[in-house]
Amino acid sequence: MTHLYRAAGLVAIALALSACDQLSSKSPPDSGALQDRTLGLGLSTQQKVNVPFGGSWRVTDYPDWLKVSQQGGTGAVSFTLTADRQQATRVTADQASLSGVIKVSWTSGEGSAAQNGTASWTVTAQQYELTGRAALPAQVTGTDLVTSAARPAAGTVAPRGVIVKYRSGALETQATGTSARTAPGQGGASRAAALGAQRLTGAGLTVTRRAPLGERSAALDVRDVPAALAALRADPNVEYAVPNVVLHTQATLAQPVTPADQFAPLQWAYPLLGYGAVWRDMEAGGYTRAITVAVVDSGVRFDHPDLQGQLWQPGEGALDVLTDPQNGDGDGADTDATDPATPGRTGGSHGTHVSGIIAARWGTNAGVCAGCSPSGVVGASYKANVKVLPVRVIDSSGDATSEDVALGIRYAAGLPVVIGGTTYRTAHAAQVINLSLGGEVSADEARPMCEAIADARAAGALVVAAAGNGYGTAPYYPAACEGAVSVASVTLSGASAPMHSPFSNAYPQVQLAAPGGADPYSGAKFNGGTFNGAAFPDVILSTSWDYSKNVPNYEAEVGTSQASPQVAALAALMLSKGVTTGADDTLTRLRETATDLGAAGRDNLFGFGMINAAAALNAPAVSNAFGLRVQSSRGLSFQPKLDSTGAFRAYLGDGTYRVTAGTDANGNGVYGESGETRDERSAALGEATPKVELGTLIPR
Repeated sequence: MTHLYRAAGLVAIALALSACDQLSSKSPPDSGALQDRTLGLGLSTQQKVNVPFGGSWRVTDYPDWLKVSQQGGTGAVSFTLTADRQQATRVTADQASLSGVIKVSWTSGEGSAAQNGTASWTVTAQQYELTGRAALPAQVTGTDLVTSAARPAAGTVAPRGVIVKYRSGALETQATGTSARTAPGQGGASRAAALGAQRLTGAGLTVTRRAPLGERSAALDVRDVPAALAALRADPNVEYAVPNVVLHTQATLAQPVTPADQFAPLQWAYPLLGYGAVWRDMEAGGYTRAITVAVVDSGVRFDHPDLQGQLWQPGEGALDVLTDPQNGDGDGADTDATDPATPGRTGGSHGTHVSGIIAARWGTNAGVCAGCSPSGVVGASYKANVKVLPVRVIDSSGDATSEDVALGIRYAAGLPVVIGGTTYRTAHAAQVINLSLGGEVSADEARPMCEAIADARAAGALVVAAAGNGYGTAPYYPAACEGAVSVASVTLSGASAPMHSPFSNAYPQVQLAAPGGADPYSGAKFNGGTFNGAAFPDVILSTSWDYSKNVPNYEAEVGTSQASPQVAALAALMLSKGVTTGADDTLTRLRETATDLGAAGRDNLFGFGMINAAAALNAPAVSNAFGLRVQSSRGLSFQPKLDSTGAFRAYLGDGTYRVTAGTDANGNGVYGESGETRDERSAALGEATPKVELGTLIPR
């Protein structure tokens, strides 16, 4: 199932309008009946329609990319059409024109002479064009150029002489000639060189260089390699004689690590962030600093087999701050942060889901229940020294007070808190705190939480929070608090670059973005995975709990609640590896290595961009693919086709676009990210500039 917190009505995005020409009927007045017709917008964004008519009419249907200013009336059919071409543009951007049908229901006449019907008006609109070419650079130096024969393939260049090795003891018995004798103190390698050169000279060959190699071996440069090998191999004291072959540099790439856990192939967010390269980096060790990520949430299921060994347990620092015995577990604050079962509870465990994104264990689980997955999912932390500290502030109904959130934040940061007369302080203060919670409250109402975040930052913790799922632009708190890192959600688009998740709130305090999944009502399935034979939706899969059966399970959810722990996990890995050492430099590096999406620079949809785990952690390259991505300032992404010369032609709606050509070093399919070669251009399309040629983009 999918799960979305605080979903609200979709806020329409206003579209800038330009022309205001009138599109009138050139036919006789439709006094008796409205007829089917075609309305051509051409390159216009807005047109007026005025069709004479003597009855009443009503617009009953029209495509999403068109807006109709007047829905009905009496007399002439008169309204303004506004085209939002970008909304109808396919991901492939290969549709030169758009077409849609407006249905107009009409009635004319009275009594027995009354008529009614529905007319279909086809609206066409020409798309705008963005063209250019993407090409890898030709790296040339020098003052002149000649064409020569092709270089032989690796391994076919003629060897540069021979290497000979003598049998043990052979050098002492054979080195009797004057030319084979060596000065006192010289080893067997020098005697081997002298003896080999003597043998080849005796066979009529010229030795141009001799060099000791091993204890009983030497390298001898000679032009006629076959003859030299024959002469040396004829000597029974020679252990072997081989050509001194020529090798070549090899541009090898590290191989990405792919988890073998049962449901890992459905966890598309990790490859999108470059974790195949990151996990390969972990194979070499180095992620050794012990880091704690506090999940201030609904509590967690400590008995989930995929989280064993990944959590600080009751008695080790976990805490339930809720004092109301009606909070679901029947008691007050204590050190048991279990997300409890309550009568009739059927939903999953939110805190367990968030914790699994960060730290679900890899490999076969111990103590798996009958019918449960033997391996489940994986978390980002893999082999890093990262553990989750569960702090329960959300009750079993999904509610949390600002008081309890503030207490939970301070406790997670290692500060003492007093609850019901008892002082609690964890021995495992968190370097990173995740808050997958929030609401549309005022800045004044949020002050207790914002002050707690300020205290946590002063204590050295980085506080990461979900930006909100309100489908709008209202700031959600505590994410909008100064000192918090507000995280928006992105999802797959079918193009190289991801796009903004429609539910994710956009406001000035948004700092970063991470995968949170698609609008659950969209049915988007770009990840390519299947589950039980059906295409798997673009949702975030992680650990959860089946309360109706009281067994562990795995749940698919979407929201900024799922995006926030992606950022928290990466911050923890940076600290564990030692790439960064504290909250401030960690946030700076997260911003600097993020993939800038949407409008250039920081924007309200994506903040500084989508986090890039491979770049942030200096992971090795696992790919050298080359390609193109096109993004609009509205957070949409497109993927025009490159022909054999790298040329492209994209048919797009009005708006501002960024076109990036580049390489993909981390294997996530997004070209030209931080640390990758890139060339980027911007263009504005519209009635005034319906065609833009970008020229050749050459990544460097």
